[in-house]
Amino acid sequence: MAGYEALAERKPTRLKQKMRRFFGAWGVFFQGFVEHPVMVGSIIPSSRYTIRKMLRPVDWERCQLFVEYGPGVGTFCQPVLDRLPRDASLIVIDTNPLFIEYLNRTIHDSRFVAVHGSAEDVEEIVRAHGHEQADYVLSGLPFSTLPEGLGPRIAAATYRVIRPGGAFLTYQFSNAARNLTAQHFDRVDSGFEPLNILPCRLAWGWKRKPDAAASNG
Repeated sequence: MAGYEALAERKPTRLKQKMRRFFGAWGVFFQGFVEHPVMVGSIIPSSRYTIRKMLRPVDWERCQLFVEYGPGVGTFCQPVLDRLPRDASLIVIDTNPLFIEYLNRTIHDSRFVAVHGSAEDVEEIVRAHGHEQADYVLSGLPFSTLPEGLGPRIAAATYRVIRPGGAFLTYQFSNAARNLTAQHFDRVDSGFEPLNILPCRLAWGWKRKPDAAASNG
């Protein structure tokens, strides 16, 4: 390869590295959006108001495994870790290796595991890390723009992996995630957060606990 050709190949990489260093998490998030717009829900990370409202219903004392789909640069990761019990775990799953590399480089917590993979494989991923089920699953994936058939497969796998009494937490700009959640979960609570760019629709899909009478019978 000629010297000028090698230099031409290195320039974009160096430019990306400079952008990441200058803009920090925002630069990484923007690059991830540009490279994989279909898989990233927004060009801007969620606001602290969205984070607070989304996590409010979680029973943290009973949470041993929290899973997140599409963590991006970790907007929710530290708030979850701040609330999570010391003996619990947070597993995040993302198809973008750029985000996984960034998270592993910036989050140093023994309870944290970042997996490069697909949310539709959540059951296998959870088992591979020594768990049978998750207490809560959080998703900011853009279900309305995912490849055909992927959204329903993710929703079905999520229902199976969540323990009875647990919940599937979603935030999105449309009702696509809520509608998919309603097809599987026993109860869906809805919310809205205007203090977000763009304003965000929230949903909590709850998996019913086994009826006490039925379990005793």
